[in-house]
Amino acid sequence: QVQLVESGGGLVQAGGSLRLSCAASGRTFSSTVMGWFRQAPGKEREFVAAIPWSGSNTYYRGSVKGRFTISRDNVKNTVYLQMNGLKPEDTAVYYCASSRTYGVVSTWSEYDYWGQGTQVTVSS
Repeated sequence: QVQLVESGGGLVQAGGSLRLSCAASGRTFSSTVMGWFRQAPGKEREFVAAIPWSGSNTYYRGSVKGRFTISRDNVKNTVYLQMNGLKPEDTAVYYCASSRTYGVVSTWSEYDYWGQGTQVTVSS
């Protein structure tokens, strides 16, 4: 099993920045891809970004490209989401997820383990 703990959420004004962290522990060797998803009240969970533990590929939803950056630290087993130019529509609970397979990284059902989530609130 893989345990995921997110941190770094908070309240920020529009245009501001936050950096989310996701620390993985447990059977991390079984993890192939890490993803960030978010869910706003009354809305479905949506893909934000993903990165495999090896290689240089990164993946983003269109609305965050150029503003968000996903990265990883293989030594610390930690994945980051740097969020710049935040907008009120980015307000949501952000979840970190781990997948054992390298499939369709934007599909939440591809992921096996999830963190508890961290709240991001962007005020206008």
